[in-house]
Amino acid sequence: MTFYKYQGTGNDFVVLDNRDGSLQLTQEQVAFLCDRRRGIGADGLMLLQLKEGYDFEMVYYNSDGREGSMCGNGGRCLVAFAQYLGVVENEAYFIASDGPHKAYLKDRLVHLQMKDLDAIEDLDDASFMNTGSPHYVKQVEALQDLNVFAEGRAIRYSDRFKAEGTNVNFVEHLPENQLSVRTYERGVEDETFSCGTGVTACALAASRAGYQSPVKIKVLGGELQVSFEKESNGFKNVFLIGPAVQVFKGEITL
Repeated sequence: MTFYKYQGTGNDFVVLDNRDGSLQLTQEQVAFLCDRRRGIGADGLMLLQLKEGYDFEMVYYNSDGREGSMCGNGGRCLVAFAQYLGVVENEAYFIASDGPHKAYLKDRLVHLQMKDLDAIEDLDDASFMNTGSPHYVKQVEALQDLNVFAEGRAIRYSDRFKAEGTNVNFVEHLPENQLSVRTYERGVEDETFSCGTGVTACALAASRAGYQSPVKIKVLGGELQVSFEKESNGFKNVFLIGPAVQVFKGEITL
């Protein structure tokens, strides 16, 4: 089987061309392909499939082999893959688990439109929202010293979230309209180098503290931007902006 490896700010994915519909992967096979010691190694796996009315369909699996919710960095990588295959040129319109998405490529960056957000729930010391995937956002100081795995896992498996799970983002506010973000991702069950829906959630939460669009975000794997239009009851025209790189192509036997 031919596969491609992509990464967006260190968030890495196994990407498969399934336009002919021949791939029917089991949970165990997806988990094997994402295994960093026995397989290819990735935070997730994506299938690019045909879908009537759209340029393509994005099907996303977490590294544990279970089908996942929307992945922002994955979506950006799949748009770059679609351009590589010749499915699209500089613009794309595709369907994912959370609905339709528009995207365009400009200056080696993929601009991916995320879903509109109607509301942010305020918790005791954090906020919670769904930007295509559920995200818990907590502002902290000295982010570089935080044990993201332990703190994130405790929240992800707390009484409220343990059944469905949530991604957990820790964000430090920086000068000049910048944020620093680290994320514990459900499905991966560990910290990842970047989370697209997570930085989107952090940017929208920070706008309530005076941050203006576009917000610049530093993650372990590089830098992203999030642009948006703020409304009285939510946000629209939300775009996740960043690089998407093909790392290598190979073959593997299942």
